[in-house]
Amino acid sequence: MPGDAWGVALAKVTGLSAHPPTAAATSAASASRSTAASIQRPRRYRIADVDLPPHVPEDARRSLERAYTAHMDGRLEEAIELYQESISLSPTAEAHTFLGWVYSMQRRWEEAIAECHRAIAVDPEFGNPYNDIGAYLIELGRLDEAILWLERAKQAVRYEPRHYPHINLGHIHVIRNDITSAVRELRAALDIDPGHTSARRELHRLLGMLN
Repeated sequence: MPGDAWGVALAKVTGLSAHPPTAAATSAASASRSTAASIQRPRRYRIADVDLPPHVPEDARRSLERAYTAHMDGRLEEAIELYQESISLSPTAEAHTFLGWVYSMQRRWEEAIAECHRAIAVDPEFGNPYNDIGAYLIELGRLDEAILWLERAKQAVRYEPRHYPHINLGHIHVIRNDITSAVRELRAALDIDPGHTSARRELHRLLGMLN
């Protein structure tokens, strides 16, 4: 699932301005792309960690687990069918969000966003789809919209990887050459997850740019 923009959902830098880029902006964009390539985190969740609501029936849980296995094995069409099966048995925010994740891997951004909206409708407290919408909007170059969703992800009640929206916001700030704001977000991310080595590496790089 798209957690941060330096993972699977890498931002597109082109098409963000109606004016020709300055040399500084071009350099920042190039650095951003280089950083995006270097901060790669396996998009892996552990299904045992998915805290499905207690009312979800066992057959829906099994379908979700089978979908996840197919998803991780790269059998995306099978995963789509199984996530849809789980949803038909008992709609959950998790299944909708994971289905959106598969769509994002196929670059079906609008469908991925639609699934996240469905996830939020099922459980507004589940934080993952807020962040994922932000990540997909970054892919589409819709950065102002992405910021709004990432800020909402920070406030979600049920959301374990809370460092993701900070990293995504940091990526947006790098695209915009706002290094001070990017540093602020990466520091916040590392306060939550000190072990995120690629984010720490990027923070050190950005601090070097400020010195």
